[in-house]
Amino acid sequence: MNHIPILLLLFLSSCSAGVFQLQTLKSPSFRSKLISEGRYAHFLANQQLATGSQPFIDFYDDFYLGNITLGTPPQAATVILDTGSSNLWVIDADCIECEGFAYTRHPFNTNKSSTFENEARKFSIQYSSGAVGGFIGRDTITIGGNLKIWFQAFGVADQIADVFQYQPIDGILGLAWPALAVDQLTPPMQNLLPQLDSKLFSVYLERKVIPAHGEPGGLITFGTIDTVNCAAEVDWVPLTALSYWQFAIDGFSMGSFTQVKKAQAISDTGTSWLGVPTSVLSQIVKQTKAVYDTINHLYIVPCSTTYFHPDLIFTIGTKKFIVKSVEFVLDVQLGRGNCALAIFGMSNGGFGPSWIFGNVFIREYCNIYDIEHARIGFAKARQAF
Repeated sequence: MNHIPILLLLFLSSCSAGVFQLQTLKSPSFRSKLISEGRYAHFLANQQLATGSQPFIDFYDDFYLGNITLGTPPQAATVILDTGSSNLWVIDADCIECEGFAYTRHPFNTNKSSTFENEARKFSIQYSSGAVGGFIGRDTITIGGNLKIWFQAFGVADQIADVFQYQPIDGILGLAWPALAVDQLTPPMQNLLPQLDSKLFSVYLERKVIPAHGEPGGLITFGTIDTVNCAAEVDWVPLTALSYWQFAIDGFSMGSFTQVKKAQAISDTGTSWLGVPTSVLSQIVKQTKAVYDTINHLYIVPCSTTYFHPDLIFTIGTKKFIVKSVEFVLDVQLGRGNCALAIFGMSNGGFGPSWIFGNVFIREYCNIYDIEHARIGFAKARQAF
């Protein structure tokens, strides 16, 4: 597997004064990289499952990236666009432990910005894949060139977990609700709302059979619904909590298995796979005849079956949403003709969401995040195949 440094290009096209589109790139698959090098099992053995304000955030694998700028004059930063968290943080240029990355970084140099203000208080965020910490500052933030926040509070990280040191990122831009924000900071999305025609944004993710290596991966549209990449018909679902983008599902089926049970789910662009209850995962394994890979700790099926497994069918309200196997059978460089079942089990003990609709689902259905009406919409994504 070639390790291609990621060169991120982000452009902005403005449809009207309050509508903005942000092209994203899909990151290289961290999981695929370590598997192909025979280092993934060692990596997992050295990780400790953390608890905190986040559910399983799958930053181990591919995710979607965009460029922002911070400060005066503007300094570029490449960030994960994450609807599963609410804080913005970037790597500090003075972070000693952040040196020696495998990818080119764009750390934020607070000393080179004439508009930066240090709030002299610390921040710490615990993700399931690791923690980040540092101090809180305020500065001018620009998304896509024209969407500008003049005095945004954000974290400047001088301590980051190992997992983030292996990723081609400079930080994370959280797009969830204020209630989820650590240190009660106002998320950037809330500060952008006065500039938008409609108080919503939509996410379209492009289908990739093989995990991407930095090519264009989709589009985020602020202020209106993307009707070019997404079908005109939108099914709206009310949110059940204003923290994550959380909603209720009413049932699930696959092949001969059917479950009619109300449960809580979240839409999360920061999770590349699909999170399901462990009891449901065991049924999916039966339907796909997947085998557990004890070395890499995931379920595998022959890549030759990519298009031939039963569909995942989710019942949300009165509507059924179908996810084809091309979305949940992925080539992650396992070799020997094997592909991964891009589904993981969750056991939340009755607390929090029991399903995470990650990018496996979002590639099938554009997700429209409506802040004004506290709802989420699903529209069939227009894919090339």
